Formats: sequence, C-alpha cells, structure tokens
Amino acid sequence: MTHITTPWLRVSFTVLDILLVALIIYQVLVVIRGTRAAPMLAGLAAVAAAFYLARIGELATLNWLVSHLLPYVVFALIVVFQSEIRHVLSDLGRRLSFLRGPGASDGDAYDDIVLAANLFSQHQTGALIVIEREIGLRTYIESGVALDAKLSYDLLATIFRPSAPLHDGAVIIQKDRLAAAACFLPLSMNPVLSTQLGTRHRAGIGITEETDAIAVIVSEETGAISMAVGGKIERDLTVEQLRERLSTELHRYVAPVALPSVAPPSEEDSGDEQSPLPEDSSMSARGGPASETERPR
Repeated sequence: MTHITTPWLRVSFTVLDILLVALIIYQVLVVIRGTRAAPMLAGLAAVAAAFYLARIGELATLNWLVSHLLPYVVFALIVVFQSEIRHVLSDLGRRLSFLRGPGASDGDAYDDIVLAANLFSQHQTGALIVIEREIGLRTYIESGVALDAKLSYDLLATIFRPSAPLHDGAVIIQKDRLAAAACFLPLSMNPVLSTQLGTRHRAGIGITEETDAIAVIVSEETGAISMAVGGKIERDLTVEQLRERLSTELHRYVAPVALPSVAPPSEEDSGDEQSPLPEDSSMSARGGPASETERPR
C-alpha cells in the first residue's frame, strides 16, 4: 500500500508545485500588464537571452562580466520594480484584510461625496476626492493643509469653489473626517492612459497605484465623474453608478439619497437667479452653496 500511495503523493505535490508557479507568473503578468514595467521586463528578458547565448558560445569576457554582476541584479530589480512590488504586497494585504471582514471605516457614510460630486458635475467644477482605506495616506496629508474636520457636503462644496484658496489639489478623507485639502499626489506614468486625461485624473490614478485608496474625480472641462481604484479609472459615471461603485468598494450598502437640483427660475425673479459655484457667486451664511442647491434635509 505504501508503494502505491507514495507515487501518487509525489505526483500530487508536483502538480501543486506547477500550479503555484503558474499562478505566481500569471499574477505578475496581470500586475505589470499595461504599466511601464511591461517593456522593462521585455528588455530584461532580451538581456538574459543574450547572456545565455554568450555562455553557450563560451565568450570568456562576457561570462566574467555576468558572473560578477549577477549578485547585484536582484537589488537592481528591486529598485526598478519597486512600484510594482509595493502594489503586489499592498494588494495581498488588502485581500487578507478582506478575509477578516469589513473594517470600521466601511460603516462610515459617504453620501456627502456623492452629493458633492453631483453638484460639481452640474456646474463643471473640478474636484479630486481621495478616500483612505487600509493603507495610510499620512505622507500625502502632510503635503497639504491639515483640516481634521467632519466630512460634510457643505464643506466639500466650499473647498472646491473656484475662488477658494484650497480648491487646487486633492482632498483626503479618513473615515468620516476630512483630513486635509490642497494635497499633492503622485502622477501616474502609465503609458496606456489616454492623452485626454489631465493632471487631475493622472493624480487620482497615481494615488490608487501607490495605495489602496479610492479617488473620485470630476472634470472641470466636461463635468464628467470618474472613479479610480487600483490604478484603473472608470470614466463618465452617473451619480447612481458612483454610489453603487462606492458601496461595492467599501463593502457596504449606500442608501439612495435625494440629489440636489437647481430650481427652475420663475418669471418674476429669473433675472436675479445665480449659480452657486461661479467665482463671483454669493455663498450662504453657513459657508456652503446657495440655498437652491443645499443638501436636502
């Protein structure tokens, strides 16, 4: 019986070994696909093939060079692919944290972000809102203006008002707190990205490449709403689609909220009606937009 079982165990472990190696190779290819690491990896493979041919051809000088440089190749690869390695490790940690169950931040309400995105989209106001998850964003928070204020629709509308001093840069949100505004984010260097994407969109994608954060972007030119997660961007989202995507990424149910809308002007005061977000517009006493676009109670 032992002679029968042992070969089967060896075959099983061999198959398992092959599957694990194939899975690792597949995950590596998935991570580097569409990034700047892909052509670099192709170039590295070409250099390795050249060294292999040199060893077969018994080229003494090239073989000596390879034998002395090979121990340092590992450190060179870590430096070259540091961004991709960090992305793989953070993705692994994110999956492990998901197995433990949703964190406390998943129970926080982000309806104000959806409402604010709708307002910015209506008035074509550029905005970049970053939501922190498992990986901390302290480095980027320190690059901006610390606020540590309670997240609210009125506060977001005030910060991204075109004439406001903090409207340039990103807003970073930690749980239900608005940690900082006017923050600097790393720009994505992904060559596959559309040339139509500007600095705001590339910054939103860049922060999601480095961390597990969620970035909500509103275009200043078109008013289109986009969302970036894991280095990928979804463009031209509706408000309902944004709510659904946030609920999916935060692993919680986000209840539908009545969206603010601009009331049609009446015949008597149509000439006095003003938009709440242009630079010369008046603000309400609470610091938010005008009353016709305030968040519904």
